[in-house]
Amino acid sequence: MKKAMKRYIVLLLLITSLSCAKSELFIRASQVGFAPNDIKTAIVLSAVSLEDETFFVLDSKSKRIDFQSKVGKSKGEFGSFPFSYEIDFTKFSQNGSYLIAIKKYASTKFKIDKNLFAPVVKELMRFFPVQRCGYTNPSEHEVCHIADGTSIIDGEKTINKTIDVTGGWHDAGDYVKFLNTTALSTYTLLFAYDFSNKKFGFDYNDNNAPDILEEAKVGLDWMLRAQTDDSRFITQVQNLQDHDVGWRLPENDTLVFNRPAYVGIGKNLIGIYSATMALASRIWEEKFQDSLFAKKCLESAEKYYKIKDEVVDVDSSGTGQYLDKLFEGKLALAAIELYETTQNKKYLNDAKIYGIESGGEYWWSYGNISTFAHYRLARYDKYFVSLIKPSLTQFNANRREKLFGEPVILGWGSNVTQIGTAIQAILYQEIAKNNDFDSLKISVRDYLLGKNQWGISFVSNIGSNYTKHLHHQISHIKKYTLPGGLAAGPIEKGIIKNYNLPFEKRDRYARFQTESAYYRDDRMDYVTNEPTIIGNAMAIFLFGYFVD
Repeated sequence: MKKAMKRYIVLLLLITSLSCAKSELFIRASQVGFAPNDIKTAIVLSAVSLEDETFFVLDSKSKRIDFQSKVGKSKGEFGSFPFSYEIDFTKFSQNGSYLIAIKKYASTKFKIDKNLFAPVVKELMRFFPVQRCGYTNPSEHEVCHIADGTSIIDGEKTINKTIDVTGGWHDAGDYVKFLNTTALSTYTLLFAYDFSNKKFGFDYNDNNAPDILEEAKVGLDWMLRAQTDDSRFITQVQNLQDHDVGWRLPENDTLVFNRPAYVGIGKNLIGIYSATMALASRIWEEKFQDSLFAKKCLESAEKYYKIKDEVVDVDSSGTGQYLDKLFEGKLALAAIELYETTQNKKYLNDAKIYGIESGGEYWWSYGNISTFAHYRLARYDKYFVSLIKPSLTQFNANRREKLFGEPVILGWGSNVTQIGTAIQAILYQEIAKNNDFDSLKISVRDYLLGKNQWGISFVSNIGSNYTKHLHHQISHIKKYTLPGGLAAGPIEKGIIKNYNLPFEKRDRYARFQTESAYYRDDRMDYVTNEPTIIGNAMAIFLFGYFVD
């Protein structure tokens, strides 16, 4: 008893003196925490060998030792650190607030509790009102861009005619709007609610309408305005001149009367547009008994789906951002959503054809979302389950080769891609009724919340060390932390060098940068540190899934 008490006192003294020590050891774990039955792991980067050391899970207030185990063998060098370790405390499941201690070093605090992730979802939702444009009751800025669009660009031709495409969301830290990302973000919000109206039916503003559907309505209203006629869309509002006039609040935009609208169409856009409208029709009829709006959405979905064979495969209008390479997955999604809404078997037959043609994608991005369609189709044909599993198997294989478990190579928007791998694991579990890929979705979740080489939560205002200097004009000018912004995520160092970014701040994470993963919490970094509407929509689904 005396020996245990002595160890407790020594450990307490070491932990309380942590701030005075020059760190040779860093413990990376989720800064939010774990459900009691979760897999619970952390990564340790160290300048010295820890093979014979013990790690402790301590009560964060009393510093009582509640769990302990050996650190184990090093997994080898990582960056500038000669030693690295994965520690596992899955067996410990007692509710409470904790930290991990090794020698005189400690992790950030985290909790074990089944109700941890609703606040993360709530914070992520707060991002969308900041992105609102026009007369949509925006947050943190005034009504803006009330003249969109001030002209129409049709290929090489500029037409001096206005068209009302006010509203919607700014796509990212700039003030450009895109149909492709607006539709996908809206679809993801709707899909989340349809997936589980219990998890995603929250009503924080207490007005008897789920917040996630209220936000999706902002996207739907803009998408309806984006119909130029019965054969094309407005695919983009504003161009790269938006980036050339300096940082400003949207209501003070000097280009307010120079925001052109681009016209285009393609099977890919018809796919995500019609899928979103068909799902919206079903939800508004069932949830709100709003037959008028439901009919409007369905008519719009069917009108464009009807002309799919008359248009190019992939739209190339606009200024080159968010251009898809394929269309089959999105058309499969449109067809299966139309079938779910109308029960017209022609749509089911189309969905199966396009779903087979899309195949497994082994990826996830704004242009690679076939798993949404395969998940829907699996209700009618179990073959589509087999199109999801190989990707997950590959993601898991990739993950096991990386110390921090990244399931993909880190390219632009890597956090969205990683979230997408977890979404695929979630959907696979729902249709296959097994837990083969539980570790993948938990690994991605924890990575985003601090179990990464920088020890940073990529969701602003979540955790004790989160990204604070997102590439976002409104939050920078108003000098506040952007609510719930999800950073784009790390990228290979060689890629970011090509952009010659004029970083504003010293790199406080320089010690942790590697050739394969580079991230800067700097407002001038639009490659790794810019939030987007699709990133937040996907993150809402991921973290909402873990809400009990």
